[in-house]
Amino acid sequence: MSTATVQEPLPPPTNLSIADDDLYEIIDGQRVGPPPKGIRAAWIASQLLQHLGYFGRAHNFGHSVRAALLRLPLLIDRSRRPDVAFVAYDRWAKGRPLSESANAWDVLPNLVVEVISPTDLAEDVQEKVAEYFRAGVTLVWVVYPRAHQWHVYESPSSIRVLARTDELDGGKVLPGFRLPLTELFLESAPNGPAA
Repeated sequence: MSTATVQEPLPPPTNLSIADDDLYEIIDGQRVGPPPKGIRAAWIASQLLQHLGYFGRAHNFGHSVRAALLRLPLLIDRSRRPDVAFVAYDRWAKGRPLSESANAWDVLPNLVVEVISPTDLAEDVQEKVAEYFRAGVTLVWVVYPRAHQWHVYESPSSIRVLARTDELDGGKVLPGFRLPLTELFLESAPNGPAA
């Protein structure tokens, strides 16, 4: 019989993190399970979370969170779970506690990021982008890992497309934030996983 080694738990992350193993969104009052994320999408979201979290703390701007259920202030019942979100301190004060029992965070993020997996449908992504802006989100990034493209939405109709060799900036939400996309879009390995 084999035995398992119990390791000490890791210290809590320095970024705001709401854990929930049952990943779902609320659409018109119903729980809807989004398609599973691919490893490339999860990796890009995790790396971006680290960059945003570091920048937000270093410049005293705000919180970053990954895959948290966010209740959107809309006339329809919508709680979305973007891959990454950034919430400025003017929307959720630094040090303000979170509810221990709530399953969704009642806060409007300044920035949301959707990282596309092969299982995502274009219509669903466009619906989310439109909802985010109707709710009052300032900036939406939609990332296409396979195409090495980063779509920057400053409104539903104002889109800039960045390529792997471009540099991402934080716009009005994160002034001074700059990130070369080569750090997130890795080169494809000849016999290994593509990024």
